[in-house]
Amino acid sequence: MLIHESHEDVPTHAAGKEGNMRIHLFKPVIAEYPHARFPGVVVFSEIYQVTGPVQRFARQIAGHGYVVAAPSSFHEFWGPEPLAYDAEGTDRGNEFKARKNLAAYDEDAKLCISTLLSLPNCNGMIGATGMCLGGHLAYRCAFDARVAAAVCYFATDIHSRTLGEGQMDDSLERTGEIGGEVVMIFGKKDNHVPPQGRDLIRRTLHEKGVVCSFYEIAGAQHAFIRDELSKGRYDPAVSKVCFEMLLETFNRALRSDLGPRTNVEQKIEIVC
Repeated sequence: MLIHESHEDVPTHAAGKEGNMRIHLFKPVIAEYPHARFPGVVVFSEIYQVTGPVQRFARQIAGHGYVVAAPSSFHEFWGPEPLAYDAEGTDRGNEFKARKNLAAYDEDAKLCISTLLSLPNCNGMIGATGMCLGGHLAYRCAFDARVAAAVCYFATDIHSRTLGEGQMDDSLERTGEIGGEVVMIFGKKDNHVPPQGRDLIRRTLHEKGVVCSFYEIAGAQHAFIRDELSKGRYDPAVSKVCFEMLLETFNRALRSDLGPRTNVEQKIEIVC
């Protein structure tokens, strides 16, 4: 599908601070069907905001028939432009990530969902995805009952509870609030989220009864889907496979009218 790109600047109020957040929008277009409606997906970026790789990721999703909203997460400290993939940009992004109030992250997610739902070409079904910091934000976005599915790429800081101001987030404790489906994707060589951290996230999801899939790809490192300045970590073959996981999840959870989930345990016969 063809894509129309635009943006909306929406007011923010979290933590007693008035401001504006730019939401980058990527909308599928079918010329013969001007009133077509599609599911919406929030794409949360890494610490560099909406960079070239994040835009290309958003366009890929939009091209498969989803209205995509990608927020500039550090609007309290920086403009909508991306940070550079260099030492200065990395330091600045990590500083902003630690300074931002947790309630402000959550407000951003709610505003993105509400913006998608307000668009005439969104059909009311919402998913979330993101990478690195954005993977964690997609996880928290799934606390919102309006989110039917979230696909989280190498989500940082969940295991260490260190997101945001004060570095005392409650993402693990709130995991039971997730009502939709979650897909967690990590590389086994991800040194930002060590094996014990990944085990903690997986165990928490299972203990809280969240419908989830958990993938660890042998050989993959952190940031393996970033196709620009990834410091030698970009893996296009693995990225393709993971994108198919995303499409399978969103096509099933957002395009189908599944009705309410029941808690009836499925009895599976042991057969060969």
